[in-house]
Amino acid sequence: MTAANEVMPIGAAGEKAQHAARLALPPGEATAAQQQSSKRGSLLSGVICINILILGCAMVCSSVFSPDAVSPVNVQILLSVLLLLTTAWMVYYMAYVARLDKAVLYKDGHAGPVWLRGGLVLFGVCSLIMDVFKIANYVGYMHCDSAVKIVFPAVQALFILVQTYLLWFHAKDCAQLQRNITRCGLMLCLASNLIVWMTAVTEESQHQTVIPKSDHAAGDNNRVFPPVSGNKEGECNCSHTACSIFKEAYYYLYPFNIEYSLFASAMAYVMWKNVGRLVDQHAHHKHRFRLKGILVGPVVGVAMLVAGLATFVIYEVDMAMDDKEKKELALKIHYLMNTVAVSLMSVAALIGYAIYWLDKRDHVSEKNPTRSLDIGLLLGSSLGQFLICYFNMVAIVASSATDVLNALNLACSLLTIIQIILQNVFVIEGLHREPFNEDHEGHVFANPHALHSNQETHQPSTMRRSTSVVIITTGMHVPVTLGPCWKRRLLKEISIFLLLCNVILWIMPAFGARPQFDNELGFRFYDYSTWSAVVNIGLPFGIFYRMHSVASLFEVFLIT
Repeated sequence: MTAANEVMPIGAAGEKAQHAARLALPPGEATAAQQQSSKRGSLLSGVICINILILGCAMVCSSVFSPDAVSPVNVQILLSVLLLLTTAWMVYYMAYVARLDKAVLYKDGHAGPVWLRGGLVLFGVCSLIMDVFKIANYVGYMHCDSAVKIVFPAVQALFILVQTYLLWFHAKDCAQLQRNITRCGLMLCLASNLIVWMTAVTEESQHQTVIPKSDHAAGDNNRVFPPVSGNKEGECNCSHTACSIFKEAYYYLYPFNIEYSLFASAMAYVMWKNVGRLVDQHAHHKHRFRLKGILVGPVVGVAMLVAGLATFVIYEVDMAMDDKEKKELALKIHYLMNTVAVSLMSVAALIGYAIYWLDKRDHVSEKNPTRSLDIGLLLGSSLGQFLICYFNMVAIVASSATDVLNALNLACSLLTIIQIILQNVFVIEGLHREPFNEDHEGHVFANPHALHSNQETHQPSTMRRSTSVVIITTGMHVPVTLGPCWKRRLLKEISIFLLLCNVILWIMPAFGARPQFDNELGFRFYDYSTWSAVVNIGLPFGIFYRMHSVASLFEVFLIT
C-alpha cells in the first residue's frame, strides 16, 4: 500500500556523517557494520515472528478441532499476553526510543499515507465498537463462564488504541537507534496482528459455515465446526435480554476487525523494513485526490455498487427463507451480478493495460519496500480466489452439471480468474510507472503566431502546469485550460471504476454471502470437510484481495 512520495531526510545532510562518527567508524566501515548488524537483527526478529505465528496457528487450529483440550479461552489467554507485551513495547518506543537525539533521521514518504492511516482509524473505530459489544455480551455470562472472555476484548481495545496512535504518528519512521530491539518489537507487533486475524477469521468461519441440509446429510453433520461460544447449550444462560442483539451486532463488525489487523500488519512490516535505512534525498512528489473531469468511471462504478448492494440484500433475505425456489433464484441473481461485474472489470483492465503499453512514461527504479509489499500481497492473496474458482470449475465440469444455475456458476468462476489476472497486470504496471509529468503535456494555440508567447524561457512554472489554449484577441492573450491528456484521463476513469467494483466484491463475501455453501454442488462432489476447508482457507484471502485492490487502485489513481 504505497503513497507516491519519496524518502526525505529530517535534518541536514551532515547528520549522516555525525551518525557514523558517533559509531566511531568511517562512513564506509559504518555502512558495512550496519549491514551485518541489520542481517543479524532481521534474522533474530524473523525467527521470533515465525515461532510466535506457528504457536498461534497451532493454538487456533487446536481450539477448532479439539475444543475440549484447547478451548477458545486458552487462545484468548495467549493473545492477551501477546497484545500486552506488544503494547508495552509500543509505549516504550513512542515514549523513549523515538524521542532520543538522532533516533529517526529519515522519514519514508512512501509509508503510511494519510488515506491509509485514515482507513486504519476507521477500521480501528469499528473494532473498538466490536470489543464493546463483546464485553456487553459476555457480561451476561459472567456468572457461568470464564472472565477471560471479558478481559480479552478490553486488552484488545487498549492494543488497538495504542497501535493506531503509533502507526498514525510513526509509520514513516526509519529508526536508527536500538535497531535490533525495534525490529523484534515490530515483528512481535506483526505476529500479534496476524494471530488476531487468524482468530477472527476462524470465529467468523465457524459462524458462517453451515452446510445445507440434504437427503444424505442430517444431524450434527450439517455443521463443519463446533459452536463458537464453547458453552454447551442449556448450561449457561445470559443474565440480561440484550445478549443476542450484541452477539449478532459484533459478528457484523468482524470484517472491519479483520481488515484492521491486516492493515496494521502491512504497516508494521514496512516499519520493520525501514529500520536502519539511510537513503539520499530524492524529488518529492505530492499528489492530491481530484475527480475534476472524471465522470464515466465514477458514475458506472457507483451504478455497479448500488446494483451489487441491491442483489446482496435480496440474496440475504431469500437465503433466510425455507423456499427452495427463492434460494435458487437468489443464487442465480448473485452469480449473474458477479459475472457482469467481473466482465466489465476485465474489459476495463485490458484497456488500461493497452494504454500503459502505448504510454512512454519511465518505470520507477528506486527501491521501495512498500511497493514491493503491495505487489506481493496482491499476488499472494489472489491465490485464495483462484483456489475456490478452480475447485468450483472442476466440480461443475466433472459432474456434467448443465442446469442454468451451474452454468452461471461456471461462467462466474472462469471470468473471475480472468479478471483477477488482468487487474493484477494493470495495477502492477500502474504502480511501477513514474507519475505523469504535467510539464510535458503539450500546449495548443488558436493562432500559430502566438507560439512565441509559450516558450518555457518566458513562462513561469505555474503557467506550464496544464494544457491550455491561448486565444489571440486584440491586445491580449486568454488562456483556456483543457485539463489532462486523454491517456491520463482514461486511466483515472478505469482506476476509479475498478476501485468501486472491488468495494462491492469485498462487501458481499465479507458480510455473509456464501454461495459456495448455499449451492450444494460443492458438498455433493467433494466431501464435507474438503469443500469447507477449501472455502474457509481461500475465502479470507479472496476478501483481503478485494480490499487490498481498493488501496492499490487508489494509489494508481493518485499517481496517474
